[in-house]
Parts: sequence; structure tokens; C-alpha cells
Amino acid sequence: MCDGCGNCVPACAEGALEIVDGKAKVIADLYCDGLGACLGECPVGALEIIEREADEFDEAPKVMPMAPGGCPSARLQSFGTPAAAAAPPQPAAAEQAESALSHWPVQIMLVPPTAPFLKGADLLVLADCVPVAYPSLHQDFLKGRAVMMGCPKFDDAQHYIEKFAQICKQSGINSITSVVMEVPCCSALPVIVKKGMELSGVEIPMEEVIISTRGKVLERRQVKAA
Repeated sequence: MCDGCGNCVPACAEGALEIVDGKAKVIADLYCDGLGACLGECPVGALEIIEREADEFDEAPKVMPMAPGGCPSARLQSFGTPAAAAAPPQPAAAEQAESALSHWPVQIMLVPPTAPFLKGADLLVLADCVPVAYPSLHQDFLKGRAVMMGCPKFDDAQHYIEKFAQICKQSGINSITSVVMEVPCCSALPVIVKKGMELSGVEIPMEEVIISTRGKVLERRQVKAA
């Protein structure tokens, strides 16, 4: 029944759920506390609590294991470097490169909802890995936008939902562009942003962009509020 929407992932405070091969999966029984907070977030009723033999819930801080087959975001890959690109950059080329970053800080955790650079801004929400993978980020996405970065796999999803709700309610955001990687764990970031927008009660035009691990734009789509 699961359609892979990812709504349940940020709803799980324990990080027990991930989207694997397009489906929500419990990655380890010991991470699930059985609270069932995820159930109400599934629009198709694909989740339920059942009684069975399972590992006891572990309240200790966790290092997330990889799901069967491994998460592509943690898989070691070498793309190779063309000989021409391996040469040291010439000073003239370095001087021509300009940063489009207009503010600091940029991490979602550190940016307050009342930051002046958010007022009436076109907001760019980046997954942490995107700037490394996409070579022309500054020219194609960052120029003219306020930016906030984070990782949906390791950061506090519920805190981010509440922060984006405050931002949408207080800052008069003009538009939101969410840019994430193609790996499954990244899919939760636009869900987090959308849930924050819905919590705020403010509807803002939002676009989701998916980048491949080779730095190509795979998909661009408009995200509609529920």
C-alpha cells in the first residue's frame, strides 16, 4: 500500500523509518518505540502497530545502520577525474569565480526564523550534500536567494518542521526551492519543509529539484500544499 511519499519519516522521532526502494521500512526493531506517531501521517493507511517478537527498544543515542542493500548516500563511489580537470586552476579563472552567498549562517539549525535576510526572500533549502555534487550551484540556484542547509537523515526533523512553520508564518517568504540528492534519505527534506508550511497555514509556491550523484538535474517539479 505504501506509495513512498515519505510523510512518516520525519514523524518518527526515533529515526526508525527510511524510504528504501520507494517504500517506507523499519530499519531496525530496536529503534521503534511503538508509539505510533507515524501512523497518522500515512495518507494511504499503509502503517500499523502489530504484536510480535522483536528486539527491545533502545533509548540510547543511535548510529543509524544501513538498510538492506545499503543506502546509496553512504556507499563509497569514485567517479574519476579527467586529466584536464586535475590540473591546478589558473589564477585568472579563480579570480572570475564569485560567490552568490548573501548571508551567514546557512545551517537550518543556526538560522533564526526572525533573521532579516529571510524577510520577503526567495528561500533555497539545500540538502547538505548538494553543494558538493552540483558544480554550478551558485549560478543556477543560490543567486538572489536566501539559503538554509541541513540533513534530513541526521538532524532533528520535528524541530525543523516547527522552524519552517515559524519562518513561513513570520517572514513573508516569496517562494521556496528545495534541492536534494537522488538518494532515499534525502527525500524527507522537502517533506519537512512542506509539513512546516502546512503547519503555518500559509501557502507558498514551492519547487522540488532532485540532483544525481553525478551532479545532474534529474527532475524539477512543483509541490502543491495538501
